[in-house]
Amino acid sequence: MTRLRGVLFDVDGTLVDSTYFHTLAWWYGFRRLGHDVRMNEIHRLVGMGGQKIVERLLGPGRDSSQDTQILDTHGAVFSTFWPHLRPFDGARGLLERCKAQELTVVLASSARQQDLEVLRSVIGADGLIDAATSSADAEESKPAPDILIAALEAGGLEASEVLFVGDAVWDVQAAAALDIPTVGLASGGYSEAELRDAGAVEVFPAPRELLEGFKESVIGRRLSD
Repeated sequence: MTRLRGVLFDVDGTLVDSTYFHTLAWWYGFRRLGHDVRMNEIHRLVGMGGQKIVERLLGPGRDSSQDTQILDTHGAVFSTFWPHLRPFDGARGLLERCKAQELTVVLASSARQQDLEVLRSVIGADGLIDAATSSADAEESKPAPDILIAALEAGGLEASEVLFVGDAVWDVQAAAALDIPTVGLASGGYSEAELRDAGAVEVFPAPRELLEGFKESVIGRRLSD
């Protein structure tokens, strides 16, 4: 097995506790246009790109002329939550540990550029990040692997040299398309069973637990290969 050179990190729900803010912002977007969509249905799709969320929840028979308004409302409402965003306990420490091991760290995010800038500030770890992606870097959103391809290019890495850390089944599926193993974190609301069923090689409750078990994790084991 190729020695590990880098780790790709999802951000929303993985390093920053933002999944449920996104759920609420999407709910407002749908309600503004008169669509009564349950929050649990929305939550199950957070991690996909916005257009895919709209298509999945409203279906092909929807009035697609409303899509832009729904997307814009989500973005506007989510921005009101920026002051309340917090990193998960251990998130910065996890990035620090990766850099201490001389790993290339890339934020493989499909967030809008303005949201990504806020998320990076929330983590407070720009000095620990070698590169980052945003929605502008991918034509197709997760579960398509486009954002991970962009992250690999940004970090100067090959798929065989990295692991991906994410919180959603869409993260696992996107990485699997490139044969990249995923370490799952249950911090975004998906259960350990769901992440393992999707193909995650390991699952931890949140960043703190991965940090504490770093040496014994697949990341630590790949470093010693």
